[in-house]
Amino acid sequence: MGVRSIKMPDVGEGVAEAEIVEWAVKVGDLVREDQVVAAVMTDKATVEIPTPVAGSVLALGGAVGDVLAVGAELVRIDAPGMADSPAAAAPKSRVAPEKAAPAPTKSVDPVPESRPERLSRREPEREVPPPSRAPQPQVAPPRSLGEKPLASPAVRLKAREAGVDLRFVRGSGPAGRITHDDLHAFVSRPSEGSSREESRVPNTAVETIKIVGLRRRIAHNMAESSRRVAHFSYVEETDVTVLEDLRASLNARATETRPKLTLLPFLMLAIVKSLADFPQINAHYDDDNDVITRFGAVHLGVATQTPNGLMVPVVRHAETLGLYQCAREMRRVSEAARQGVAARDDLSGSTITLTSLGALGGVASTPVVNRPEVAIVGVNKIVVKPVWRDGGFVPRKTMNLSSSFDHRVVDGYDAATFIQRVRELIEAPATIFIED
Repeated sequence: MGVRSIKMPDVGEGVAEAEIVEWAVKVGDLVREDQVVAAVMTDKATVEIPTPVAGSVLALGGAVGDVLAVGAELVRIDAPGMADSPAAAAPKSRVAPEKAAPAPTKSVDPVPESRPERLSRREPEREVPPPSRAPQPQVAPPRSLGEKPLASPAVRLKAREAGVDLRFVRGSGPAGRITHDDLHAFVSRPSEGSSREESRVPNTAVETIKIVGLRRRIAHNMAESSRRVAHFSYVEETDVTVLEDLRASLNARATETRPKLTLLPFLMLAIVKSLADFPQINAHYDDDNDVITRFGAVHLGVATQTPNGLMVPVVRHAETLGLYQCAREMRRVSEAARQGVAARDDLSGSTITLTSLGALGGVASTPVVNRPEVAIVGVNKIVVKPVWRDGGFVPRKTMNLSSSFDHRVVDGYDAATFIQRVRELIEAPATIFIED
């Protein structure tokens, strides 16, 4: 019997530590060579860690949410037929493509390498069975209240959207891990008919979720912005009837090189044009050193919802882009963030942020400033309402711009005048394209 200690690998780019965001195995599980045992998150990417040997898991180096230094013991495996080895070569890491690179945040102190209560040695005499065909997904008896089903964040998100309690889904993956196929089979199973309604029982399930990984970073950043920024919001109604007519006309002639447009590229150009007269809004405020930095370049952050949480990819030098260039670049960085392949430069360095909930935009909102920026412009949904014009009511398409500012460096007058300038450009969209 040989014991192999699998270390936290060096994933490159100067990363010295990583946070454990998911375990795919538990103590006592049998693992195959190259099987993923854990997923860890650095400040650049989420990485899956495989085991280089087959055997039985003796100990885990930490719990979900713990931060381990590179070289610290991640997992200990009893590998039959191998000589004892106190240290094994770090396994190769695999970047999970569906998980997004998080925005930088304050690092967490590394967890001490010595964990006697978690690294207690177990030496079960087991043989590693040959790989077998995964069982067909099926309904499982409910797990106990304290037993958390093993599933990736993407599977958990789909389960929540489908209203599925994962405790009732049997996993066919390693260590009972629930896969996308398992969830699909559970959701697609034949209905049990009226007898199911007659046998309804109270749902007493309670799920405790530890905030880790990207969600913890988002929580930290939002709390810091709320605590340290003197927020105030300003809402302005905008008539977008003419703009929507122009957009419909352009989209009717859409081509591969000039695809269909949303409202946002027009708004991006309006913001860029307005910022030329309001440099104090295209700025960062370093409140630790009481320094304001104003930027000539407009690096426009676009708040984007991804499977792993809210991210802000950046359209760089928006002041140099035309309408269709804005649309293409916004689509590129947003899709890269959603697919988890965004480069570090695509996720940092914004000077002002644009946020929109699309059709869910509501009547008004109070967005949180993306610190150290001092302004964020929010877009609400378009509604048709009667507007008094030329002695009578006429139907017009209107939309609210809900924006927030850091009142420590942006006065209310400047904020209102800036948004009204954006509104003027939106209501007369031809003026967006006129060179001053």
